[in-house]
Amino acid sequence: MRPFTIILALAFVSGSAVAYATERSISQKGRAFSESAISVKKNDVVSFVNDDTIAHNVLSTGPTQEFNLGTQSPGTSTTVTFNKAGEVTVLCAIHPRMKLVVTVTE
Repeated sequence: MRPFTIILALAFVSGSAVAYATERSISQKGRAFSESAISVKKNDVVSFVNDDTIAHNVLSTGPTQEFNLGTQSPGTSTTVTFNKAGEVTVLCAIHPRMKLVVTVTE
């Protein structure tokens, strides 16, 4: 009976791990995002890390998802959960040439 309990517990843990969202990190440095386009799954988290020596303001105003992280000082990071499928354009309000397209899939 004990081996069955262990197998059942392992199956439960394995199944639970699949349900959790993953986290991805995007750096801001040199007045640019570390990537220009990424693809994530619905409910995944993206951490925006300011690795620059200047402040940034990460935001999206599109219909798929709106957010404004406010001023991010050098060395700080802020996360965003992408909870709706579609394409999200992420910009920096301070540096308009900074652009990241996040494609959120089911």
